[in-house]
Amino acid sequence: MRRVVAPVAVLTGALVLAGCGSGDGQDSKAEVSVSGAYMPQPVSDSMAAGYLTITNKGGTKDELTSVTSDVGEVTAHETVDSSMQEVKDVPVPAHGQLVFKSGGNHLMFEKLKRKPVQGETLTVKLHFAESGTVTVRMPVKSATYNPKTGH
Repeated sequence: MRRVVAPVAVLTGALVLAGCGSGDGQDSKAEVSVSGAYMPQPVSDSMAAGYLTITNKGGTKDELTSVTSDVGEVTAHETVDSSMQEVKDVPVPAHGQLVFKSGGNHLMFEKLKRKPVQGETLTVKLHFAESGTVTVRMPVKSATYNPKTGH
């Protein structure tokens, strides 16, 4: 009986290890989704900020390569030492998130064609290297809106 147990244990271990791979390819692609999108009502007629969270549930990183909107030009910015700078090709890690929030990374809307007002919803298109284009509906909230409190 003892001789049968060892080969069975080896075979079981091999099957378990084979199951750890991504042989079906399902986990290997980037799988992005967007949540928490909003724009505080801008105080300026020509500039605004936008915030959202991009989640990648896939096993491959992706990159946000550009953002477009019919309300104006949109670029991604990061805040470093209280100074903001434009960034290109922002990485979205595999099994991770890219967060755009007040005081940190954010979307910058410039050369606004019109000033967005509280209560309206804008359409923003996020362009990714792997995932293609994701269309996001971004509600305009009050200028003092805080997503943690809802006010």
